[in-house]
Order: sequence, then C-alpha cells, then structure tokens
Amino acid sequence: MVVYVSFGESRDAFYENMQSFGFDFERLEREDRFRLLDMLAVKEDGISAILNMIIAAISRINARRLVIDSYSALSQACKDPLESRIIIQTVAGKIMREMGCTTLLIEEVPVGSERIGFGVEEFVADGVIMLKASELEGRLIRSLKILKLRGTKLKQNKSVFTLDGGFKVFTPFEYKPIEKPKRFQLIPDKPEKYSTESILFDEVLGGGLPKGSIMLLETDERIAVFWHSLLVCPIVANFITQARGYVCFPSMGVDPLLLRNIYRQYGITDEELKNQMRVFVPFEVHDSPLNVIEIKGENWKEDLNKFLEAGRQFIEQTKQPPIFLLGADSLKTIYGEERCEQILNLCATEVRRMGAVAIYITKAGYRDLAIKLSALADTYIRLTRRHGCLLLYGVKPRTPIYAVEMDISKGYPLPKLTAIL
Repeated sequence: MVVYVSFGESRDAFYENMQSFGFDFERLEREDRFRLLDMLAVKEDGISAILNMIIAAISRINARRLVIDSYSALSQACKDPLESRIIIQTVAGKIMREMGCTTLLIEEVPVGSERIGFGVEEFVADGVIMLKASELEGRLIRSLKILKLRGTKLKQNKSVFTLDGGFKVFTPFEYKPIEKPKRFQLIPDKPEKYSTESILFDEVLGGGLPKGSIMLLETDERIAVFWHSLLVCPIVANFITQARGYVCFPSMGVDPLLLRNIYRQYGITDEELKNQMRVFVPFEVHDSPLNVIEIKGENWKEDLNKFLEAGRQFIEQTKQPPIFLLGADSLKTIYGEERCEQILNLCATEVRRMGAVAIYITKAGYRDLAIKLSALADTYIRLTRRHGCLLLYGVKPRTPIYAVEMDISKGYPLPKLTAIL
C-alpha cells in the first residue's frame, strides 16, 4: 500500500508516464492499494493541512510506503527553514516511527551543486541515495551513489542504473564458468548478415555483421579476456556449429589452451576445434589437441599469406566463408605499428573478397591504433566498465550505451544487453 504525494506532476501526467514503464496505477488506486495526492496548487499557508492530508491518506489505506515528490517543491512553499525542519520531524516522527510507514523523500539537486535541500534532510534520513545523469563519449549514462545507509555494510556505493523497462540497478559484472555446458544452438543468419547469437546485439548492429565486413572491438584496461569473449565467442561458435572455419591470431596473453577451455563452455568438442580452427602463435607449441601454426615474425608478408591461406583452405573444404579474428596488440608487438596496419588493411581486402567476416581486437594503450583502424572497420564497438558494470556502445553505427550481463539460461555464456535510458 502506497501514498504518493506529487508537487510537480498532475495525476493524469503521472498515470501516463507510469504506463510507459508498464505500471497501471489507476487500477491500483481503484483497488485501494495506491493513493495519489495531487498538490500542484499548494499555498504557503497550507503546510499543516497538507501534512494532515498525508497522514489521513496513510491511515485510510494502511500504507506501508510514502513517497513525497518532491520535497524540494514542498520546502519552497515554507516561509522559513524552520518550517522545513518541522516537516522533516513530522515525517520522521509521526509517519515513519509511529505509523510504521517507510518514506521516500525525493530531492532535486541543481546541476553543479552538491548540497541536498536545506542540509537537514540527510541528517534525519536513514539512507541517502543520489541519482545522476551524465555523459560517456557523448552518450547518456546514469549512475547511483549511496551516500548513507544506516546499519548496512556496503561492498560498493556506486552503480550504473537504467530506466529501460523500469528502474534497474546493475551489480558489478561477474563471469562465471559453466560447469556442465550444453550444446550451442545456432541462430540462422539473415540474408547478407552473420548473426552474433544475441538477438539484441544483432539489432544494435542493424541485423548482424554484414558479410564481407570488418568488426573492430576496442576494450579498455578494465576488461579481462573472458569478458570480451562473451561478445566474440558466440559469434565464432555460430560459425563452428555450422561447419565453417575459424582462423585466429589471438591477442597477447591468449594461448590455445585458453581458447580450448572457452569454447568447451559452448559444448564444442576438441575434434571440432581441431578440424575447424587454425590458431597462429609466435611461439612453439607441443602436443596441442588443436591445430596450432607457429609463425616466426621475421617476414610479415609470408606470415600474412599463411594466415589468409588457412581461410582459403576452409572455403575449399566447407564451401563457406570462414571467420577471422586478429589481436591488433599481438600484431603491433611482433611486427611494429606500421606493419600491423598494413597487415590489417590487406587482410580486410581479402576478407571482403571472400565474403567472410573479421574481428579486430584492440586493447588498452592502443587507442591511437583503434582510431586509425576505425576508418577501415564497418562496425566499431567499444567495451568499457563503470562502477563495476560492463558497458558496450557502438561508434559505428552510433548507438546508446548498453549494460552487458552474462546470460547462462541456455547452458552456455551469452551477452545480455540492456539499454541505458
């Protein structure tokens, strides 16, 4: 049971706005589970009457929640700060303590100000939560900061939240290995597109990855390998389960054993990986169950030809274009920046000719390289983190920010995207 006291929004406007979040407050009011007090016309001499109306409404439906929206508007009707203190004491004493009604006071903080109201509220309140809208690369991001929560130990006092489909706060991202993975179930590709396996990710990209295209994935220093694999690996798994080839030149720190363990979580067998994946590494590998090809890094043209030849062989064997993955950080470390750019440009030309798709990954510290490669890429995605939340947004095509969570409902890791609105 809730009493909502509105000083800034009419009854009709409130009902209409709440319907956009899927809430039918008109029905709840008819059922005596909700009561809205429209106080748009409050006068200076009406403070006592307003408090009496609030107390009466709480008693009438035995409300357990009271929302005053906003306390800033109510306090502006006070003749002096003393009246504001009286209101707070009445709410805290009579309503919260005696009537057992948990109360939410909504305050409006001017842009650039850190002070909350008259400075009285935060001392009386048991909890103080600040909601803030700001920008990240010109895109809206919403954050929540818990300034005070009496009697509670907090692991983290800052979080990202969204209003997409209702108010939702995102906990810090956590990648959990799948103990008993199920077999990956492919999603059929659309005409001229390769599916990412995530319906929403496909929508973000305009239906999927175009055939004969390059996707640039840029990650920052707070992103672990397993985290960005949540986006990349379902795309690759979709190729492997359709008997297509996969040619990989992994990023620094990623070895064949790690790749094997990641794809096992999608129910892909060692036999499939051996037949359909070629991993190029700048070091010697012994007794690998995968098809690992060592490169020396002495002749970049020769190494690039080996890499592309593996893709051509897959087309011959499978009659389907393969998927390529290249860690730009590895290429730059081995061949230098100039050669790295040449390799990626020449590779892009061949990928487009094959009608395949390539994913170029750049990591923290390689922003300049990512900017140079952005002109080459058909799709450009950035992956970052704020307050523990994994965030994705498109540079090309330009998209809003999405919170990324791990979805294991199908028995293997998939990205779950929620727009920050």
